[in-house]
Amino acid sequence: MSVENYQKAKDIIMNEEEISDFVGGQADELISLAQEKLGLTFTGLYYDYLKTFGAGNFGAQEIYGIIHADFENSSVPDAIWYTLTERREINLPNNLLVIYDTGSDEIYCLDYSQRNDNGEPKIVSFAPGVELESQTYEVIANDFGDLLLELVNQEV
Repeated sequence: MSVENYQKAKDIIMNEEEISDFVGGQADELISLAQEKLGLTFTGLYYDYLKTFGAGNFGAQEIYGIIHADFENSSVPDAIWYTLTERREINLPNNLLVIYDTGSDEIYCLDYSQRNDNGEPKIVSFAPGVELESQTYEVIANDFGDLLLELVNQEV
């Protein structure tokens, strides 16, 4: 169950302060601005992540989110800036939001065209450098909660 997994991950992050480095929760206004900029509507779990943590690192895991309102001049772990940059540079499809870079040849994205039974976007892998027609969009996790718990568990 994804909501439970998200809650578990959230509890672990809050209890492991020495390896948590997040920018802090973001205001609804800033989140709305980000949604407008991307043409996407964030859902329950990822919205809660943005409201609670914003963006940042848990140990070696960098989970992208919202840092500030300047989406054009930013850097990782800014999901909005990264997604806009990838849309421009590699034609990243508009239904994807980049939330994690594996450090190898793929990035993980929320896929707003594929949702689970709770209406949460699934997490798919995207390989920059591979032609769009050849992308497999492999489903990595059923939703953001499942991915977050997996990443958090790698660090504790």
